Amino acid sequence: MPAVKWSDPVPHPGRRRRKVQQGSIALVLLVLILWIVWGGGKDVLFIRQDRTWNAMQARGAWRVGMDPSFPPFEYLDESGLPVGLDADLAAAIAQNWDLEVQIVAIGFDSLMDALQAGKIDSIVSAVPFDPRETEDFTFSKPYFDAGIRLVVMDGSQVADIDALTGRRIAVEWGSMGDMVGRTLQRDGLDIELVPFSTPEEAVAALVEEENIDALLIDNVTLHEAQGSGISIVGIGPIIESNPYVIVSPLRSGELRDHIAETLLEFQETGVMTRLEAKWFGTERP
Repeated sequence: MPAVKWSDPVPHPGRRRRKVQQGSIALVLLVLILWIVWGGGKDVLFIRQDRTWNAMQARGAWRVGMDPSFPPFEYLDESGLPVGLDADLAAAIAQNWDLEVQIVAIGFDSLMDALQAGKIDSIVSAVPFDPRETEDFTFSKPYFDAGIRLVVMDGSQVADIDALTGRRIAVEWGSMGDMVGRTLQRDGLDIELVPFSTPEEAVAALVEEENIDALLIDNVTLHEAQGSGISIVGIGPIIESNPYVIVSPLRSGELRDHIAETLLEFQETGVMTRLEAKWFGTERP
């Protein structure tokens, strides 16, 4: 009798399909777990926690990076302590969260690096929104817009940009206001730009020279001039926006949401208006 030879079993087609399906399910689960761990599924399953917010709660303080060299938003007082609109804003936000604020003085060019390295929790330092940084950081809604305004003397007959035809407009040479003026000229508006070395000189020209009809300056300069008692007003909307925002780590969803809620509350309750009045108006120390 010939010897019986056993051959390898032939897999059943259904069994092969089940194995393939099981492998696919396992792969999908692995991808889903990695997605959740790295933050993509936070809003769905709430598995990933905001390490920055949790560290703030454990520490009892919000570490805020700030370059104290840009008054009235941030600068050092006579005792070397940071003061200004941003300093007050950060302190008010932290108080709203029942936390202390720890302001860390850092040069402006190093603020983003310090945030990425975890040395601070957020940046509150008159930082303009930069869409190129949205892949690495999260930005709040603007709390102040420092963009370019059309400014005239209080009581002027100029009511909008269309009324500027044939008029002379003061600008700071090389500034964003100068660029906006040149854009208006290229778009066909018949105006003459009169450049000055500083924004203060441009403001003085509008006030003192009869042949200057209007001014294109940033909203910070406008607020400061108004706070010093100069009777000038901005007309129309901001022409070229330059919004200041609070910057936080990219994967800090809870912190981001708390900042958004608090800034909205401050807008609705007049906190921001009072801060601007203090640091741009007569209450400014």
